[in-house]
Amino acid sequence: MNDPRVIVALDFAQAEQALAFAARVKPQSCRLKVGKELFTAAGPALIETLMQQDFEIFLDLKFHDIPNTVAGACKAAAHLGVWMLNVHALGGRAMLEAARDAVAAARRPPRLIAVTVLTSMGARDMREVGIEGEPAAAALRLAKLAQASGLDGVVCSAQEAALLKRECGSEFCLVTPGIRLAGGANDDQQRVMTPATAIGAGADYLVIGRPVTQAANPVAVLESINREIEGLRKA
Repeated sequence: MNDPRVIVALDFAQAEQALAFAARVKPQSCRLKVGKELFTAAGPALIETLMQQDFEIFLDLKFHDIPNTVAGACKAAAHLGVWMLNVHALGGRAMLEAARDAVAAARRPPRLIAVTVLTSMGARDMREVGIEGEPAAAALRLAKLAQASGLDGVVCSAQEAALLKRECGSEFCLVTPGIRLAGGANDDQQRVMTPATAIGAGADYLVIGRPVTQAANPVAVLESINREIEGLRKA
């Protein structure tokens, strides 16, 4: 695969665990996501090591701060050479545009996407933080804001993928976490979908963590998901 659609979330506490997993899979079969826990524990050195092994990295730190601070963080992330990084759309237009300008100045700009509504949140959770309405409506508003601010796409639930793809166009990148295998546990996710259904709904990339990393045979699970996705492409 020249453009693997699966992004495996390295939800590990230590670099050694992440590197042990990376040694079992191939860069052609997946990209890798480094989030807050692992990055806090291992830092940029882990990113560099994984990139030396030819993996493309999605740095998932969801930057959300004043525009100048987020711009500086995005500039530093771009300097690392990551493939993709994200900010939180709730930071507003000025923050999103500052992030966009910061990555655009990089020698090799990464793809910049914005988080809409966390897949762990439902309508009740949103009301508790003052956001009225259903998750899909909020995700669409934030996706439109990200698009108007010049970002490449958003992180959204696969349940919103069809709506966002229709409203934002085919070129607007949709990255969907909360992917669970058929018959598997939802863990702490509420708005979930299987890989085939998510791709069929319009997702461009699937973030999959525990169903792969905690599987008895993660390589076999990853291969199965890729075959499923490839089958949809050829259908």
